[in-house]
Amino acid sequence: MDWQKNLLIAAIIAVLFMLVIRWNDFQESLPAANAPVSSAQQTDFNASSDAATAGDIPSLPGTTQAVPVANSTSTNVIKVVTDSLVIEIDPQGGDIVHVALPRHYDALNTPDVPFVLLDNRDHHTYVAQSGLIGANGTDSAAGRPLFTSAQTEYRLADGENQLNVDLVFQQGQTTITKRFVFTRNEYLVNVDYLIDNRSDSVWSGNLYGQIKRDSQSFHKVSALEMNPFLGAAITTNDENYKKLTFKDLNESEFRTVKQGGWVAMVQHYFVSAWVPDANQENNYHLRRIGNQDIYLLGFTGPRVEVAAGSTGSLSTSFYAGPKDTERLAEISRYLDLTVDYGWLWWIAKPLFWLLKFIHSFVNNWGLAIIGLTLVVKAVFFHLSATSYRSMARMRKLAPKLADLKERYGDDRQKMSQEMMKLYKTEKVNPLGGCLPILVQMPVFLALYWTLMESVELRHSPFFLWITDLSVKDPYFVLPLIMGLTMWLQMKLNPTPPDPMQARIMQLMPVVFTFLFLWFPAGLVLYWVTNNTLGILQQWYITRQIEKADTTA
Repeated sequence: MDWQKNLLIAAIIAVLFMLVIRWNDFQESLPAANAPVSSAQQTDFNASSDAATAGDIPSLPGTTQAVPVANSTSTNVIKVVTDSLVIEIDPQGGDIVHVALPRHYDALNTPDVPFVLLDNRDHHTYVAQSGLIGANGTDSAAGRPLFTSAQTEYRLADGENQLNVDLVFQQGQTTITKRFVFTRNEYLVNVDYLIDNRSDSVWSGNLYGQIKRDSQSFHKVSALEMNPFLGAAITTNDENYKKLTFKDLNESEFRTVKQGGWVAMVQHYFVSAWVPDANQENNYHLRRIGNQDIYLLGFTGPRVEVAAGSTGSLSTSFYAGPKDTERLAEISRYLDLTVDYGWLWWIAKPLFWLLKFIHSFVNNWGLAIIGLTLVVKAVFFHLSATSYRSMARMRKLAPKLADLKERYGDDRQKMSQEMMKLYKTEKVNPLGGCLPILVQMPVFLALYWTLMESVELRHSPFFLWITDLSVKDPYFVLPLIMGLTMWLQMKLNPTPPDPMQARIMQLMPVVFTFLFLWFPAGLVLYWVTNNTLGILQQWYITRQIEKADTTA
């Protein structure tokens, strides 16, 4: 039956394609964040930085892009320490130039070294800029303001829930205070500009915020490891979640106008985002600066006027932290979509909710994955049972199919006719074992992205040698067990009469084992558990059919 063989081969190819989808973007391993930079590289970067600074400041809609002079970075940064953030602020412009996350350490074996999200090193640029432009703006072609602060280091004291850090700039008779508001157990920082206008004229300006970053990725990938998305994201009136790669921004800038909204830089497990006032209309700009490896993702708010002799304010918020779906959804609409589950998000979201629910009882993410597998297996129990019964009946027909092959092996058309007649007589659907498995594949793929995107699994241990469920098994034990369970399942299935099909089925455990060597241990744990439960269910159903045939 050529159609059956071709359909099976096509199904297997489709499954393999779905497993390796999005694996087409690989890159060479980049130097570590603290790797030394050669003098030639440093010269090139300095030239790039100077040129990039010349186009930092956004322009007001309908005006020409401002070109400020290059400014030197102040060495006297202001350090802020809370329970969730370690931040450095540059007095020149009041930019956030360093963000470390003490609750998320850099590596599993360095719990005392926090993960660094934003940084402004000699060979890497990733900062959060904000300022004022317009008629009385502090940021212009002449440069950026140099703020003063009462202290060079601030700490959130025990028992306090909020910390205010004030940077002050005197603009003639107007005092401008840039206030950063930090909150306990929070990654969201409020940035307020307080305008005290003691002049005899109206003060006018627009608030802007932007993320300035190069395209470097410090996430090392091998040739068979998924390369997570690194790039810009924004919500628009047409798309709730729009991703733009650095390549997209190389080709053309992106601009849009939206009430509220947000703009973000997305990477594996973490995100940074500017979230302006939800009640105001904002102009968003995402672009590359010249021909340099520097990109700006930001917004410009509406003009705010402060009357002579009065006070006013302009406010926005900046998030720098993990992809916590619940918190991101609270901060701004659709910001939680930066936890990118792909096109199967409608399956992945319920799976993640269920995973967290189970974890609340077992307090171990590995056990939660096993529990989730039991639930998924229970949901598909009857569908799987149908598949296993079909396979068991096919196994019974194996001798008769072999006889037909021996009798009509040279006449493919006659053999196909006789096989169809045999299936009809025995009331067996040859596709009954394949289709239920294919129906379950979207759930597997959705779970794949759920586990890949869940920062909760980062550095989360299971038992024994599995100390991090978000990365591959260091000793490849789980993938080998997975391959063994696939081989056992194959042995419980009937051997296809076609030699080509038989060879493909024999290779499947080997191919999948090889692919799963680089999969996260959490995902392989799910697959091992699923296979083991499948073997038990298939063995039980096969015994039932054999027992019924014996008593008949």
